[in-house]
Amino acid sequence: MTDGFVREMLTLDDVDRGLIHALSIDGRAPFGRIAEVLGTSAQTVARRYRRLRAEAALRVVGLPNPDRAGQTQWMIRLTATPSTVRDLAHSLARRADTSWVKLASGGTEIFAVIHAPSGAQAVPSLLLHDIPRRAGITAVSAHCLLHTYLGGPTGWRGRLETLTDQQQQQLAQARDTDPQTRRPSPPDQSGHPPSPPPHPSVRQSTLTDPSVGQPSPPPHPSADQPTSTHPSAGRPTLARVDHDLIDALRHDGRATHADLAAATGVSQATVARRLAELRASGTIFFDVEVAPAVLGATTQALLWMSVQPGDLDRVATTLAGHRELALVAATTGRTNLLANALCRSPADLHDYLTHRLGGLNAIHTLETAPVLHTVKAAGPLIPTGTRAPSSMRTDTKFPDRAS
Repeated sequence: MTDGFVREMLTLDDVDRGLIHALSIDGRAPFGRIAEVLGTSAQTVARRYRRLRAEAALRVVGLPNPDRAGQTQWMIRLTATPSTVRDLAHSLARRADTSWVKLASGGTEIFAVIHAPSGAQAVPSLLLHDIPRRAGITAVSAHCLLHTYLGGPTGWRGRLETLTDQQQQQLAQARDTDPQTRRPSPPDQSGHPPSPPPHPSVRQSTLTDPSVGQPSPPPHPSADQPTSTHPSAGRPTLARVDHDLIDALRHDGRATHADLAAATGVSQATVARRLAELRASGTIFFDVEVAPAVLGATTQALLWMSVQPGDLDRVATTLAGHRELALVAATTGRTNLLANALCRSPADLHDYLTHRLGGLNAIHTLETAPVLHTVKAAGPLIPTGTRAPSSMRTDTKFPDRAS
């Protein structure tokens, strides 16, 4: 139930943990701003960032808000023979339409999230065509994600326990008072996200916060046509440049404007303007990937629960407040509530299951699937031998600002 025992040996100090916490608040915050909050130098923050990238799998990725980007998410569970399960997991991880590929339940089960365009024909081709043709698969189940109570912009609290309230406010105010970095408020205590704000009028200047994900609607024929609102769904209709930016930021959420301009074929001013619009509309957000083991969570499990429909919202909202959980989502299927637990040890997981979950009588059934290894997290796989992105290379004097 541990994910990368070598990483468990990495010792983090307050600067390391503070950096992870700061990036969770503002994934594109300049290292100089983070250094000011942490009371250290920008060089130290940049050096720690590179170390955590190399040794703790730290990465900032830009991801789409599925509702705003017109996506539907499916959770799949595959059972495969021991001789084929690892090859199958890595094959799924290489796909652009998957995330969170995990080996679970003794190494014979694969969990993965599939991203597909919303709509009546949104069932992924992976489920209809690709998986049935693969040898070695003995069972398949698919669960459509209906509502996220915890996850996405609001992630695991275990990485958010270092900065003081004053330090958090300092970072958040610097982000939110700049119209180029302003983002929507997080979900309220019920777990429901707030109504998205109207599109602001955005100036051409430097941006320090955007995000990314896998495009789902077809590209707009004009690369430079402004992002508009889809009349039937109340969500933006993305232009081709928006899709290109999202795809680039999936790989490196801290990519500079120069790198993003090169990747999309538009000017840096256009990059800044597009990113600001995507972020202000709530279409994209930033997530921080980091090996949970370095933060003390060496035991991980997927919890598949059945809850009476009338109690589902209340139970899910309660679970979303639990420090041990990184994901709480309502799904279709024989079970209707999924959670991802991150605990310090098997004994702590047992304590959580028997005391905190055990006290919720509305949970009728619970299946626990221990996670052995995370093959792919939220962002795409990084090919072996790939040159480090500009946001962490040592040949850049201060690669800390998206400009």
